[in-house]
Amino acid sequence: MSSITSLDYTSAPRVPTGHPQGALATLLAQVDVRLDGARPWDIRVHDPRLSKRVLMQGSLGAGESYMDGWWDCQRLDEMLAPILSANVDGRLGRLHERWAALVAFIRNGQTKRRAFRVGERHYDLGDDLYQSMLDERLIYSCGYWRNATTLEGAQADKLDLVCRKLALRPGMRVLDIGCGWGGAAQFAAERYGVEVVGVTVSRNQAVAAEARCRGLPVTFQLADY
Repeated sequence: MSSITSLDYTSAPRVPTGHPQGALATLLAQVDVRLDGARPWDIRVHDPRLSKRVLMQGSLGAGESYMDGWWDCQRLDEMLAPILSANVDGRLGRLHERWAALVAFIRNGQTKRRAFRVGERHYDLGDDLYQSMLDERLIYSCGYWRNATTLEGAQADKLDLVCRKLALRPGMRVLDIGCGWGGAAQFAAERYGVEVVGVTVSRNQAVAAEARCRGLPVTFQLADY
């Protein structure tokens, strides 16, 4: 196998780097591994969707596509050793992020109908599950546990940290996209004296949030942002 410092790129397949296969081939060429090459450590592609899957899902996509039979390699050890030594996985992660962002920019798979379907299927079925596992404000995100000993305390500390990082002051207006049940809006309005406009795709959340924040300078919109 050639050393990484003396690679011969002249015989490598020429694929446009703007194409998923070209992007992946360029990355692998840096460690002398080729797609559909003839050497024992080269990757033999059995499914043309491989490159896109690896770029969209990173190393997880590479492993799962191997299990699905999308590719194989005669000498996995000789293929993996230089990839791991050169931290191709780390670079693949960055490439994966850039490719996913590019795909999202060109083709947004979200639609208004799909957005509201999320609200209907996940949040409009009742709050029993969420009430049993979340804090009293129904904050559906991580807590801040540096000083907290309870979930209630961790969520209050997290909300306070967010408000302080935003440097909120009385009279400011805050747009809360994905406002949930209005717990964050309530906290910001009560503790920091701001006005809040919350947006949600869940009719159930909008009704609950209105009730929670009644009397506060907070309004909610059932809308796809």
